[in-house]
Amino acid sequence: MNAGISVSRVGGAAQIKAMRQVAGKLRIDLAQYRELAAFAQFSSDLDKATRDQLTRGEKTTEILKQPQYEPLSVEKQVVIIWAATSGLLDDVETNKIAEFETGLYRHLESGYEELLPTIVKDKVLSDETIATLEKAVAEFKRQGGYGKADDDAKAGADGDAADADVTPVEVDADDKPVEAAVERDTELAEEAAADVAGGDAEGDADAVAPSDEAKS
Repeated sequence: MNAGISVSRVGGAAQIKAMRQVAGKLRIDLAQYRELAAFAQFSSDLDKATRDQLTRGEKTTEILKQPQYEPLSVEKQVVIIWAATSGLLDDVETNKIAEFETGLYRHLESGYEELLPTIVKDKVLSDETIATLEKAVAEFKRQGGYGKADDDAKAGADGDAADADVTPVEVDADDKPVEAAVERDTELAEEAAADVAGGDAEGDADAVAPSDEAKS
């Protein structure tokens, strides 16, 4: 698909409004992606906005790949294009996009039976339909272990495991804390100093007091 070759005036007239809602953003994303991808080949120092745009384009390109002889209904096309252009696939690994897409359709058909028929019937993505889609996609990502939700869950599990591995240090009853040892040594030193002072005082008293022989 080349977003630079416009056939939108012909194709757009035959599309339902829901498809036109998502197709405009799709064309813009693809055009920007191809332009940035060509630029990125000559530069390794890319800012976050450029990297995010490249990621978005990469995921969008993946959803446009379709197996031969397996046509996709228009409501499913609308759903997956909306998810990609809304950034909900940005944190899904590129090599898992096809798997994610297939699983998402099954999730919608089993858990949100009215969602796809509603798109076919109304031919538009209403605010209510979009809110349901956001809920369904987030739920599927969490249950399937896709994207950031899975990374956060893994990080939390690793943190819990690390906390569980911490073994409290047991202090032997015979061991004295450093503070107690210092206090004990201080007390001994004070006692020794007192003994020395007492001995010196007794010696001085003996020297001052005259002996009996001297008195007589």
